[in-house]
Amino acid sequence: MAPIIPSHERPEPGSINIPLGKFPETSSTTPPDPSIIASKTITSLNTALTDPNKSALKTLFLENSYWRDHLALTWDFRTIHGAEKITEYATAHSKVHGIEFFVKIAAPNGLAHGVIRLAEENGEWKIFTVFTSLVQGGKAEVKREEGVQHGEVKGRKNWADRRTEESEYTDHSPAVLVVGAGQAGLTISARLKMLNIDALVIDREDAVGDSWRKRYHQLVLHDPVWFDHMPYLPFPAHWPIFTPKDKLAEFFESYVKLLELNVWTRAEVKSASWDAGKKIWTVVVERSRGDGLVESRTLHPAHIVQATGHSGEKNLPGFKGMEGFLRSGGGARGDGAGKKAVVVGACNSAHDIVQDYCEKGWDVTIVQRSSTCVVSSESIVNIGLKGLYEEGGPPTEDADLYLWSIPPPLFKVQQRKVTQAMNANDAKTIEGLEKAGFKVDRGPMDAGLLVKYLQRGGGYYIDVGASQLIVDGKVKVKHGQEISEVLPNGLRFGDGSEVQADEIVFATGYQNMRTQARAIFGDEVADQVGDVWGWDEEGEMRTIWRSTGHPGFWFMGGNLALCRYYSRLLALQIQATIEGLN
Repeated sequence: MAPIIPSHERPEPGSINIPLGKFPETSSTTPPDPSIIASKTITSLNTALTDPNKSALKTLFLENSYWRDHLALTWDFRTIHGAEKITEYATAHSKVHGIEFFVKIAAPNGLAHGVIRLAEENGEWKIFTVFTSLVQGGKAEVKREEGVQHGEVKGRKNWADRRTEESEYTDHSPAVLVVGAGQAGLTISARLKMLNIDALVIDREDAVGDSWRKRYHQLVLHDPVWFDHMPYLPFPAHWPIFTPKDKLAEFFESYVKLLELNVWTRAEVKSASWDAGKKIWTVVVERSRGDGLVESRTLHPAHIVQATGHSGEKNLPGFKGMEGFLRSGGGARGDGAGKKAVVVGACNSAHDIVQDYCEKGWDVTIVQRSSTCVVSSESIVNIGLKGLYEEGGPPTEDADLYLWSIPPPLFKVQQRKVTQAMNANDAKTIEGLEKAGFKVDRGPMDAGLLVKYLQRGGGYYIDVGASQLIVDGKVKVKHGQEISEVLPNGLRFGDGSEVQADEIVFATGYQNMRTQARAIFGDEVADQVGDVWGWDEEGEMRTIWRSTGHPGFWFMGGNLALCRYYSRLLALQIQATIEGLN
């Protein structure tokens, strides 16, 4: 019989709950000028990398060392552990010609930036971690166009004429078709545009931003603005720290217009097939025009990016009586005086919905089937992200480089310490939740919220007020019992108990992104791609932002911060394929 894994330790099916890494001992000396040591290390590393037998390379690394590489040496995401394996990896991909500290690298695949960390061993400074992340592979990004053609030009078209022609695709197909116009679709489209790669984004919603605009009424982003900036157009200086959903939707519309992204709304894929010989797709898109007409267009992109979010279809449980349940999402509708609501689920959306019901006067019960990692918004801002993502902090690209430079096993260790500090700050709330019968966990291996997000995509709540409602008894808790049946007026649980409700909301998350691929593109595509999300054996994310297993097909998703960083890497992989670099 297989061992039972606690819910907070459970990864996405098929992914790895990677072990904790080990940091070296604190150095016994304080060098008067660390830059001298850094320069010496870089010189030694360059010399060792150009040595044909690589005999000196292994001696530069601690035995317990890491090299994390995002596309710089190979067209993949890798985290290599151990001096021996690093030597083998560098030997196989050793055309590195120059490194400067903080770090810039002339790598096999182009120009990369990165971070190197050293540790002292027996009085000698050695490399502990190396991070390399590609920033330019083929042709460089377009910086600024002339904007005008002076002199006589017969048949001249103005900017508006050209934009209409570009976005209508009447006489050509885009090189890349992006499905979904949320943050994932818009960021990858922006990155591709700056690489001069023609991309069309389609979305079934009526307007750009509707994927946020149509969500529950009180939704405000839980991450602060400094963590959420988008590529090329950061949020303005006066932007609020936490962004309301409708304000974000408006920004998305402005983003499309200012960056001149090609987007079709009220459009969806009706069929798609891949020609392996020609390496091209045939995609039929049905588009509703503003005049009420519906047109069918056949496009032939070389690449498709599914950017429908990192999750798939709604994860609605198959309980008896589900066919008659009352709600599957959204907040309270109207005054709830004398009415009862039950919200099934115990993560971000569920808590926001519970708070909305409570504020409108409903008698609310939250049904928690497994434990939840709870961290206050205050702790996220003032502890978790402080120093990297804050007012007056480092440039966003530098902060991203530093954050993702940490090898995942070590990131887990670091996040344990961060979680410990945040939990201490939230101790009163956590204690109150436990007393109220709401089960709180500290994430996989006590590594907290961010690790739980990366490992399984959910299972957490960033507290913006609902926790106190539970502590104060204004929201009731039903924990530890599975639902056996959905009744016309409530829920029945496995122990025979019942909870009465005028409305039931299931906020039970989403399935794997692969399920959405199957719904949109069919079994032939879905059967070739791997499951999305969760770590592989090296600690890199599975399938998303990298090769999916199907040529010309890519997944793009995640929160705004992940989309900002990984959209560049995905765009560079698509560029490499188009330009024949990989």
